[in-house]
Amino acid sequence: MKILNLYACLGGNRYKWGDEHEITAVEWDEELAKLYQERFPNDKVIVADAHQYLLDHYKEFDFIWSSPPCPTHSRARGWNTKLETKYPDMKLYEEIIMLETVSKGENPRFKGKYVVENVIPYYQPLIIAQKRNRHMYWTNFKLPNILSYREQAKISSGLNEIKKLCEFHDYDFRQYKGKQSVQKVARNLVDYEAGKTILDTVMGIRRKENINQIELF
Repeated sequence: MKILNLYACLGGNRYKWGDEHEITAVEWDEELAKLYQERFPNDKVIVADAHQYLLDHYKEFDFIWSSPPCPTHSRARGWNTKLETKYPDMKLYEEIIMLETVSKGENPRFKGKYVVENVIPYYQPLIIAQKRNRHMYWTNFKLPNILSYREQAKISSGLNEIKKLCEFHDYDFRQYKGKQSVQKVARNLVDYEAGKTILDTVMGIRRKENINQIELF
């Protein structure tokens, strides 16, 4: 299966996907892209604007995972008065609307499955999503009710936060020497068990569709 992994960061969602798929990862931060490539040497890693790459290449893939930047949507915006006032980054909804549109109809332009992942926002979501633990998922298929039994929410901020996140994600984030904070990078990763459950769900749907197609003929 050809998979597009957008805003790939260090591949939290991808960690348990194995190497049987043809995976293209897009990440704008060159240091993160380098570390991702070291972590997943079989993946094709592209340093580029993921938002534009999606628009240009969505037809080429069977499954698309997108995790647009979440800080301007975070619930911290609603209570932390020290944060700079910013407009919510509407690229999130641009991608949701585009993927939903191209997946519709009798002959859709995109015939695969997609997931757009983000945090629970401080406002009422503008488009209905599937809420699972600390995340919102916009998809064109039904997610399992439970994606993971692991609880990242119990990892509180403080002196030991980075250490605990390294253990939770099975990765030493202190390797990162780029311009972003290590804490921000570590917090951005999706639980790898949730990522695995979602991909397994997509694979199950594809197998069922293939069986139904064979039975038709």
